[in-house]
Amino acid sequence: MTPERFHQIVEAYGADSRRWPQQERAAALSWADRHRAEADAWIAQASGLDAWLAADQLAPPDAALQQRVMRGAPVRRQPASRRAWWWSGAAVAGVGLLGGVAGALAVSFFVLTEAVPPVHESSYLTSSFGGSSADWSGE
Repeated sequence: MTPERFHQIVEAYGADSRRWPQQERAAALSWADRHRAEADAWIAQASGLDAWLAADQLAPPDAALQQRVMRGAPVRRQPASRRAWWWSGAAVAGVGLLGGVAGALAVSFFVLTEAVPPVHESSYLTSSFGGSSADWSGE
């Protein structure tokens, strides 16, 4: 332990050796026993700062401050009830059902209103497997 390191420890951690780093505590106490006058001067200086810091007290917050904080805090919403979830599910199902009805109406509108004039004979539209009514034997 060097005098500089002992001085750094006392300045950083204070006069109470219980707050000194555990791995350096024994060496620092041994150095202080061997160099009592120098160590006591640094410890006395640190003791004054320790006493000043310990004397600082924080006053508890008054009622007005507590009320201001409580009024400014965000309000926690209650979770939605089962009834609210049921209605949202019913709304989604209703929208899907209406979409299906609208699609069926559109398809039926185009299929039923499309007028296809009979351009071809009915024999043209049948296949040879269906028993054609046209007589092709003359050709």
